[in-house]
Amino acid sequence: MITEKKFPMTVAGKQKLEEELEFLKTVKRKEIVERIKIARSYGDLSENSEYDSAKEDQGFLEGKISSLESMIRNSVIITEDELNTDEVRLGKTVTFKELPDGDEETYTIVGSAEANPIEGLISNDSPIAKGLIGRRKDDEVKIMTPGGEMLVIIVEIK
Repeated sequence: MITEKKFPMTVAGKQKLEEELEFLKTVKRKEIVERIKIARSYGDLSENSEYDSAKEDQGFLEGKISSLESMIRNSVIITEDELNTDEVRLGKTVTFKELPDGDEETYTIVGSAEANPIEGLISNDSPIAKGLIGRRKDDEVKIMTPGGEMLVIIVEIK
């Protein structure tokens, strides 16, 4: 029996996924069904690009719904006890500075299902997070990234 991948996440992250799933099931699904119905009314489906496009979108949507359902079903909530520590862990916000003279950067380490680097949420599977997890304030850390090695110092952990 194959065990499904677990998705560590915060309560807020799980709630966000549940809201997205609900929106896709109740709003987007209906929109696509309506597009398919309209496209069918045009007649011959063999050369109907509107129909083909709507069916393609339907397939993509159903895949996204299935993926979200799996993430929610296999979610592992990060508890407060796991957050109450002075080391970098999943769910913690860490500020670090690239050495020798880089700017400070702040990220919250979350599970892959919640990751959104634009919003400052990085996956625990990312090279930066992997390098920081388990470390403490004032630790200097070498991190191997796709762009090469970087040396950082941890400034703050919240």
